[in-house]
Amino acid sequence: MNDADRIAHIRRAFPEEGLFRDKEWLLSPEVFALDAATAGIITALGPALRAFQRACDRLYQEGVENAALAWVTRLLDQGKPPGVIALGRHERWRDELPGVLRPDLVLTEDGVCIAELDSIPGGIGLTGWLAETYSALGFEVAGGADGMVRGFDAAFPRRDILISREAADYQPEMEWLVSRLGAGGTARGVMNPWNLTPHELAGCEFYRFFELFDLENVEHAEQMLRLAGAGEMSFSPPLKAYLEEKLWLALFHSPQLQDWWEAALTPEHLALLRRCIPRGWVVDPAPLPPHAVLPGLEIHSWAEARTFGGRRRELVLKISGFSELGWGSRGVSVGHDMSLEQWGAALDAALATFPEHPHVLQEFHRGRVVEHPVWDEERQAARLMRARVRLCPYYFVPEGTDETRLGGVLATVCPADKKILHGMRDAAMLPAGFPRKMGHSRDLA
Repeated sequence: MNDADRIAHIRRAFPEEGLFRDKEWLLSPEVFALDAATAGIITALGPALRAFQRACDRLYQEGVENAALAWVTRLLDQGKPPGVIALGRHERWRDELPGVLRPDLVLTEDGVCIAELDSIPGGIGLTGWLAETYSALGFEVAGGADGMVRGFDAAFPRRDILISREAADYQPEMEWLVSRLGAGGTARGVMNPWNLTPHELAGCEFYRFFELFDLENVEHAEQMLRLAGAGEMSFSPPLKAYLEEKLWLALFHSPQLQDWWEAALTPEHLALLRRCIPRGWVVDPAPLPPHAVLPGLEIHSWAEARTFGGRRRELVLKISGFSELGWGSRGVSVGHDMSLEQWGAALDAALATFPEHPHVLQEFHRGRVVEHPVWDEERQAARLMRARVRLCPYYFVPEGTDETRLGGVLATVCPADKKILHGMRDAAMLPAGFPRKMGHSRDLA
């Protein structure tokens, strides 16, 4: 089968209703083939990130009563309404964690860099469809042809999917996912709060596909929360807004917490996370003592960061969460892609909004430049695109276990001149091939 035949097959396989509303991307005749070293890191990251997430949960909960750790809990509660804070501390789901975890990984010269962690990720249906479609072309894909469907089924048996208005663009891909779950004999539904009545909610078990910052816009939220608190319905992921914060990636590098992480994580997990989580800082306007500096930045105040030259501005500033700007690459500023004035303004805005919307600053890790074939509609042929790549592995935790299973890996192949790697019209989205047996992506010297 040649490139044109493969593209024709991919187009024929598209669901009639699509996968995302008003979204387009480039097609590729090949999977994105991962090298053995990257495949090994992705395999190992699943258990390590699950252990990290459990440690984060414990750290927050201990900070509720332990004065020495209370600063962590206060930080993660900033900007959240009392009701949302109370939800996160509810005894009924105290020990529950999300059943799926997706890191956003930037493929770099020496491995991968974790840009974000998402426990309510989009792309589950898309990645499942891509895996099924490219497997039918003879490619071996990470997780297998039905790895995403099997992973979701194991993590969320019996659960219907509840999608809010704010997340409605993802409804088509969830409809596709449900169609495959039903084919396996487990009937599921994709539901919307506005199509439900309060008396229909009792006894429901939902996969929650909406963010907690949006609760006030979710129909019947008050009734659902009351039923969940009484044990008469359930949500997964649990209603823990503090676990949905990017702050954790900065706190992982906090000098005050190094003893905590070393006690909570195995040496192997700790070493892998230190290799993959970029150094980060909480953008806190509180003044430092006269003798102190921010480790790694080596500055005494954020005013000094406003004057950083281009090389020192290789930093990413982003809102931590609990905001409509907290997902989809919104609320992100890349320091060396801005003028000095723009950078200073972005930093000042982050400092000013700290009480309501904490921000984090992370080291920018440049993506490895590769070439990968994409389909050129005008030429009716594949062309090699110079690109940088975001890899999104989906780790599912089967219900009743603490194990992780890799369901699949979504590769977003972006033009090499892009600083922020995300799904866009001039990027390609395709499954990662792993192990590397078919396809090719050539690293550039």
